[in-house]
Amino acid sequence: MTTDVIAPTRTRRAGFIGGGFMAAVHSRAARAARAELVGAASSTSGRAAAAAERLGLGAAYDSFEALLADPDIDVVHICTPNTTHARFARAALEAGKHVVCEKPLATTAADAVELVRLADERGLVAAVPFVYRFHPMVREARARVAAGETGRLLSVHGAYLQDWLSTPGDDDWRVDPALGGPSRAFADIGSHLVDLVEFVAGERIARLTASTSTAYAERADHVAVETEDLVALVVEFASGALGTLLVSQVAPGRKNALSIELAGTEASIRFEQERPDTLWVGRTAASSIIERDPARLDADAARLSLVPAGHPMGYQDAFNAFVADAYAAIDGARPDGLPVFADGLRAAQVTEAVLASAERRDWTEVPA
Repeated sequence: MTTDVIAPTRTRRAGFIGGGFMAAVHSRAARAARAELVGAASSTSGRAAAAAERLGLGAAYDSFEALLADPDIDVVHICTPNTTHARFARAALEAGKHVVCEKPLATTAADAVELVRLADERGLVAAVPFVYRFHPMVREARARVAAGETGRLLSVHGAYLQDWLSTPGDDDWRVDPALGGPSRAFADIGSHLVDLVEFVAGERIARLTASTSTAYAERADHVAVETEDLVALVVEFASGALGTLLVSQVAPGRKNALSIELAGTEASIRFEQERPDTLWVGRTAASSIIERDPARLDADAARLSLVPAGHPMGYQDAFNAFVADAYAAIDGARPDGLPVFADGLRAAQVTEAVLASAERRDWTEVPA
């Protein structure tokens, strides 16, 4: 695989299904990748028109079917509520479009399996934005672990903490299983945490035991809330390494506190998303902070470092890099670490294992 992103051989023409916050993030990334932003479809033609105007898209489609029927659109970005992802992704693939689908790819592993198969059969690029992989210092951590700098993996500690649902008055469509699916906190942000841990470690979780909690049974617009606010996991990797993971959307003061720490026989390594330009490397004799300096990083980390050391990079930069790599893959490149539908399937499988374990209160195997 190459670690270089190849410039597009022609201008990509992108369509967007959905017009909310994530559509704005996707459209900025597509524009940065020099795509032509053709238009949007949404739940109504009026919402599509509003999204097209707000996001600077070329047109508004009366329906997602009309968008998919446009022969000029190469790639479709799906930015809609969770339970619609599988239906829209399936329709886009059947229409011969490359797909960038928000996570979760599907709210059941069975649907995700079908989407992986369909993308493979059609020979289409199908990507899922596990974008935290695209922070340069995540790639640096991954390279150091792969090179043996940390030694044999012994333990992992990770957390993803947010506070945007921390009071009963806080609410969102994701609370409703009809829109968000059977899992909320884990499917929404825990999936990012597991993907990041497995990506950096180069190992997969083999089994887990989980406990979930719903802090508020009633919210502003929802009663009898069923989806979880918190998830705590103990995990065991295929190698025998152990880990603890905590996921919460009710942690006051924590805005997007995603962190992972891997401890091996030789060293520990820690990445924090809210401080994305540094890594902490711990050793028994001394510890150090590694700065994001392209001249001193692994090649895969350096190629994602678009600005010199000391100039901060963040979430949108990571998202832009993800979309650039997805578009490069459409042009025939093989960018290292691009998260595809198989990674979306992995997230669905882990999510189902978490829910099953929490219900049975027992260890659950995660499909390999």
